[in-house]
Amino acid sequence: MHADDRRELDELDQRLRVLLPETYQEWETLEPKPMKSAGLKYGADGKVAWDEIWGSFCDLAMAGGPPHKGTLLEPGRAEAIDADRSRYDEAVDEICRGITLASELPARPSDDAGWVSVDCYSETMASWLLRAIVMENVAARSHGRALLLPAAPHFQIDKEIKNVVTVIAKTTHYWMGHMSRVQKSAIADLFAKMSASSPLIEPAYEVGVAHRGRGEGGWRGVECASVKAAVWMMRAMVVNNVLSRREHTTLFVPNNPVSDPGGVIVARTVMLAHRLAAIRGIA
Repeated sequence: MHADDRRELDELDQRLRVLLPETYQEWETLEPKPMKSAGLKYGADGKVAWDEIWGSFCDLAMAGGPPHKGTLLEPGRAEAIDADRSRYDEAVDEICRGITLASELPARPSDDAGWVSVDCYSETMASWLLRAIVMENVAARSHGRALLLPAAPHFQIDKEIKNVVTVIAKTTHYWMGHMSRVQKSAIADLFAKMSASSPLIEPAYEVGVAHRGRGEGGWRGVECASVKAAVWMMRAMVVNNVLSRREHTTLFVPNNPVSDPGGVIVARTVMLAHRLAAIRGIA
């Protein structure tokens, strides 16, 4: 192996060790096997007891576990929200209630249609949750300490609303319960280092507009040889400051004409990740 290749692989591994909770330091052996979904529980008031549902969680998709969603859960479209505002407001209220009960983080309707805003303890926490949640195939954005999660009028309590609440419960569980203060400081330093080299590349979201499809909109699909290859590529993209996710063997990378005109940064990072995966014998 060429010395430069070894250096790049070592740097990638080191960044992953910084980002992943201690329990996942042997990530190469993890298999993306899902757990049985937890059922809903209801309180005496007839509402879902979001704080009493989970005794444990699946492994993080960031670590190579199964993504919570098989396909991307996206924010509602502006026209759909306008057509059923009362149902949208109900969904937003329940998502915010669920988030606060399950994660103990304050949540409120966002000024941007199609989103709810979660107040994290720090900008580093919001940035880490953003990466982890997108890899679970749930759309997310962050601004400072605010983490934005999707909402739409068609969201149902036992499906999409539960999906949103579950991913914030799951990821905050790992952030709060499995990450030391020293590691969180190292993550902040890593994010600063990555941002100094290149901005975080996210999918382009217009307010209240969802993006679908493999070749247009906010995401572009890249076919991989296997699930293992897609997982490896996904993590390699994220530790190089490019949001990424996967659906089975398809790696999805962001399309953003503002932060990455012509997709130059994303293309360069895909090529780097693919070259290193090939060296590892994964691609």
